[in-house]
Amino acid sequence: MARRENSNTVKVAVVQAGAVPFDTDACVDKAARLIAEAGGGGAKVIVFPEAFIPGYPKGLDFGLVVGARDPAGREEFRLYFDAAIEVPGPRTARLGEAAAAHNAHVVIGIIEREGGTLYCTVLFFGPDGELLGKHRKLMPTAMERMIWGFGDGSTLTAVESPYGRIGSVICWENYMPLLRMAMYAKNITLYCAPTADDRDTWIASMRHIALEGRCFVLTACQFLRRKDLPASVRVSLGDAPDAVLMRGGSAIVGPLGQLLAGPYYEGETILTADLDLDEIGRSRFDFDVTGHYARPDVFQLVVNEQEMKPVSRKP
Repeated sequence: MARRENSNTVKVAVVQAGAVPFDTDACVDKAARLIAEAGGGGAKVIVFPEAFIPGYPKGLDFGLVVGARDPAGREEFRLYFDAAIEVPGPRTARLGEAAAAHNAHVVIGIIEREGGTLYCTVLFFGPDGELLGKHRKLMPTAMERMIWGFGDGSTLTAVESPYGRIGSVICWENYMPLLRMAMYAKNITLYCAPTADDRDTWIASMRHIALEGRCFVLTACQFLRRKDLPASVRVSLGDAPDAVLMRGGSAIVGPLGQLLAGPYYEGETILTADLDLDEIGRSRFDFDVTGHYARPDVFQLVVNEQEMKPVSRKP
């Protein structure tokens, strides 16, 4: 693990803000501004919501019914497909520059395009601007499965930092116990949970995960209104411009389940907390889910972290 700085504390930030859906460059611009705001306030780790670039399509159905698609929905998907970004690419370079300008680790949700498929992905940037890795959502939820592909075990990523390892589990992946166990086994200190879930039950889950994994949990959700989406796309959750599609609920949780910041539901904000990293050791005194509290003689988990390509070529 990378050596820690002299101080055993770190200031972290979770960004609760709405994307500029379907407008990729506007999303990148907004992300850069928010990185500057959080970094300017001293945050060394900055976490953004799920699918911040180019947006989470809350309330869209893309004209889907079982057994049929409609032309308008195909066009809505084309717009979304074209707005997704390639990794790496010029947009990721720009995000790296923003991270480097403020000497911060940045964890941000994006929609990644590779070939003809979109993936719900989280990117990790280092304080020098380097793209350190990515995580693709393993299991898109419900209607998400029609617009996003499935990740594989090769992107169960944990990156090194001076503050301990940083990992990410996206939205309802957090309800997959085996995935959580796989990530805990990577000895994550900062467990990032970008999400689109703004329900009251989400915070209870985040507090449980912090307590179960004995880690800090940083969860970020968007605050989004109908007027933030293009008028040209159909939204089924409200026609009024000020209708709230996602109400936020971002939070920072300590390794004994204590709320350190949030949840906040009233609009866009940046939540911050000064984390005492020694709390990790204190919390594991009586519980380490993949260590002294495990029973490998009874239970074992096998994780396949090989990249699973549909086409491979032998030399």
